[in-house]
Amino acid sequence: MKIKNITLSMLSLAFALTSCNKWLDVMPDNRAEVDTEEKVEKLLVSAYPENAYIMLTEMSSDNVDEFKASPYSERVYSQMYKWEEVTESDNEDPKSVWGALYGAITNANQAIVAIEEMGADTPMLKASLGEALLCRAYNHYILASVFCKAYNPATAETDLGIPYMEGPETQLNPKYQRGTVAKVYELIEKDLERGLPLVSDAFYSVPKYHFNEKAAYTFASRFYLNYGKWDKCIECASKALGSAPNELLRDYETLKAYPKDLKVVGPQYNSTAAKNNFLLQTAYSYLGVVFGPYMVEARISSGNMLMQTELLNQAPWGAYAPATGSYTYGNMYKLTPYVYVATGFDKTIFPRLNYLFEYTDPVAQIGYARTLYAALTAEEALLNRAEAYILTGQFELALADMNLWTANTLNPARCSTPVLSDESIKAWVAGMEYYADDAPTPKKRLNPVLLTVEEGSDLEAYLHAILYIRRVEFYMMGMRWFDVKRYGIEITRRVLGTTLAVLETTDRLTKDDERRALQLPKDVITAGLKPNPR
Repeated sequence: MKIKNITLSMLSLAFALTSCNKWLDVMPDNRAEVDTEEKVEKLLVSAYPENAYIMLTEMSSDNVDEFKASPYSERVYSQMYKWEEVTESDNEDPKSVWGALYGAITNANQAIVAIEEMGADTPMLKASLGEALLCRAYNHYILASVFCKAYNPATAETDLGIPYMEGPETQLNPKYQRGTVAKVYELIEKDLERGLPLVSDAFYSVPKYHFNEKAAYTFASRFYLNYGKWDKCIECASKALGSAPNELLRDYETLKAYPKDLKVVGPQYNSTAAKNNFLLQTAYSYLGVVFGPYMVEARISSGNMLMQTELLNQAPWGAYAPATGSYTYGNMYKLTPYVYVATGFDKTIFPRLNYLFEYTDPVAQIGYARTLYAALTAEEALLNRAEAYILTGQFELALADMNLWTANTLNPARCSTPVLSDESIKAWVAGMEYYADDAPTPKKRLNPVLLTVEEGSDLEAYLHAILYIRRVEFYMMGMRWFDVKRYGIEITRRVLGTTLAVLETTDRLTKDDERRALQLPKDVITAGLKPNPR
């Protein structure tokens, strides 16, 4: 793995949570002092993580199955899938994700200190301070979302958090405590409240690689949705979307006009010119390969059975009759999924994770796999707001937002109910049985941590609808795992054959399973941080 500009402090925090910043009172990396606007701007480029959490969380979710016929598997991904302690080294492993996020936090903190020492009295410095605070909040939020339990007001004061770094290390061998989830969320909100008013798009040459205003408010809407502050979620999402959200959504009409080739469509999907992409990020990652048309990790994958019974078919807008070998459910979407099926190979994907290769030696053809992806989008802001409307009982407003999404995403001629209504949503949910291992459906029992949902209620029906839409929109992006945690959705691990049949079930993640908080890296535990219970 290639890591650029990493300091001794970053390494110590990421992998051992110990440091020696004052070694002989000299800067160990001989880095120039950050004492100008330009140096702050350059430092903030490194306040975004160079490794992505997506593989960890997508492999942990119910968006993947195990295919017995496939011999193509890597142990690291199998460990993620089985919710085991990850002992293998990889760009996607917990150690790399933890290190990248805390490394980015270190740079954000250094920028904050430098800005404050310079007085933060110019428009550019104020905007940089806003960006640094947003980066610090976002990276801590991802850490908490991956390695802690979902925020639950009944238990947050005792649930284990993560160390919240509010400044650079200034002591020899500092000792860190995990604190609580409640404290972490309190500090994230503090950084958001301070940073949001300062964020500005005026000083970026390419705003979509930074926390521009729309990205900042979209992240805030995600945070407040998960924090149970739904009115604030609505407020922030509305600021991101403006008065005409339909004009910000992804341009599928243009995308579907391109040749059906991932190498062509993928770069357009994640282009800075795409109006819906609010924040783009790159990572040292095999995401574009694992969730691409390659044999790599075909054993743990998303295939036809999942699409037929849960994810793309059996939707609130209609369904095709499931049949072995039938992939016509894709016709319901303007951008049809890419289906790859062969012996021991069953993948259904969208062009959401761009596979790139960074050559360090073009002659020897060696280098680093990278992935480009949209971390924050207009679609997320819209769906966050729709869910918050549902949770506050504003069903008509939620319907309006959901129908903005369906109108932009679906082929109406291929859908029996392209325009959702109160009646159609209730009928869709009432017409399904709850998920069973031998009869899978999208309707999985909800056990949310932020509220009580009565089975058969209007609230439950609307939540099933928005969770289905979110599952489609964020498929492959690691977001489903966070919805699984928030709503206490149970997952059965199953082994599939070459048809729509389950050969066996191997494990079950219950609503109270401790494995919902992924385990901390072994090195961090060895250094003294308390592990998650198992």
